[in-house]
Amino acid sequence: MSRRAVVVGAGLAGMLAAAVLADAGVAEVVVLDRDELPDGPRQRRGLPQGRHAHLLMTGGLRAMEEIVPGVGKRLLAAGAHEISLSSGVLARSPEGWLRRWRREGPVMLTCTRALVDWTVRAAVLEHPRVEVRRAAAVGLTGSAGRVRGVRVSGPDGEADLDADLVVDASGRGTRIVTWLAGLGLSGVRTRTVDSGLVNASRVYRVPAGAERFPLTIVQADPYVSRPGRSAMVMPVEEGRWLVSCGGTRGGEPPADAEGFLRYTLDLPDPIVGRLISGAEPLTDVHVSRSTSNVRHYLDKAPHWPEGLVVLGDALGTFNPAYGQGMSVAAFGARVLGRELKRAGGPDAPGLARRVLRGAARPVDAAWAMAVGQDVLYPATRGGRPGIADRAVTAYTRRMTRAAAGSFAAASAIWDVTSMRTPPTRMFHPAAVLAALTGSPLPALTGPPLTPAEREVLDGLDRTGA
Repeated sequence: MSRRAVVVGAGLAGMLAAAVLADAGVAEVVVLDRDELPDGPRQRRGLPQGRHAHLLMTGGLRAMEEIVPGVGKRLLAAGAHEISLSSGVLARSPEGWLRRWRREGPVMLTCTRALVDWTVRAAVLEHPRVEVRRAAAVGLTGSAGRVRGVRVSGPDGEADLDADLVVDASGRGTRIVTWLAGLGLSGVRTRTVDSGLVNASRVYRVPAGAERFPLTIVQADPYVSRPGRSAMVMPVEEGRWLVSCGGTRGGEPPADAEGFLRYTLDLPDPIVGRLISGAEPLTDVHVSRSTSNVRHYLDKAPHWPEGLVVLGDALGTFNPAYGQGMSVAAFGARVLGRELKRAGGPDAPGLARRVLRGAARPVDAAWAMAVGQDVLYPATRGGRPGIADRAVTAYTRRMTRAAAGSFAAASAIWDVTSMRTPPTRMFHPAAVLAALTGSPLPALTGPPLTPAEREVLDGLDRTGA
């Protein structure tokens, strides 16, 4: 069996890749990261988006469980919350409030991104073949035909670290296109679609009596030729609410506490502001701006070197508002694991190209969903809606209106947003019929709260809204 694999990046994609490499029998798996990684579930410097809301959807959790068995139980034991999409969410869509159903639906886990990363990293590092080294990867070694390792920069200068397989999981800041050019491989197409989304988040203590209040979200509306504006209250570990606001170019949320609250109250429904007006803030407002959709079409390159795999955000990154990134990273790592088993080892001919093409499929699906909505915002850069986008938009709006009172329509939307089925689920005969038939129930005039939840909301409200 090969002696060494090197993974660039100790984020979620990198640690999941390290797990599948170790399970495949690679003798030594070295994970490189320029950051000093925290020794607990704390924010790391190299992940500015880590302070904002992240959702671990059903599909992504299933993929992670295949790679790191028991990771879901570890997260729940550490304080993550299991949320039912059918009954545990208050959601105001662009088409109005969605109903909650007593019937079973897919679930998602909510916690801080720091807890997800720490839990996965701790589990993977239990494997004796995996180690993390603090070092900066500055290039690839080898040739256009085969990558032989990574050039590493350290206190004593640069050195080459040989490897039978290199995995670039360095995230949104990847330099893979430059590195390939250094090997003589050029012409990789990259596309960026940027809605100008700004995220602003603050952590609050969950007020007494509100521990079971549903996850609450007021979604952005891309259909009104105005900037998109949204807010979410999400339960996380240690009895806290993570409150995240998002606004596209021209509708950005402010970074001051008073403006943050005012932003939530000015949304089409003020429910998020009413909730947090009576909650104790535990942090300042944190703002991030690196949210564009970026796709490196490496899988379309005419030539690809053996010994090099690219996964996660290094292959494609998405507007974080859609909650896809962690799941797509897990899907890519699962592809790597399956191809390693099929090939018999990381140095098998053609392995790198097969992994790249396989990992690109969930990236393309997530890209279509994210970009298909982002191009509708008036100040988006890098794309405008075409005829196909407008047709899909019209159908999606009709499905969302039906979902307000149709379990069949709601189920189709949950299945796709939870990433347990591909977007084609929306076009299955039962889903199409539900969309065409519409909602059999009247539209809701307000959030579908239970009497106990309404009492909690009224008790917290300090706004008079």
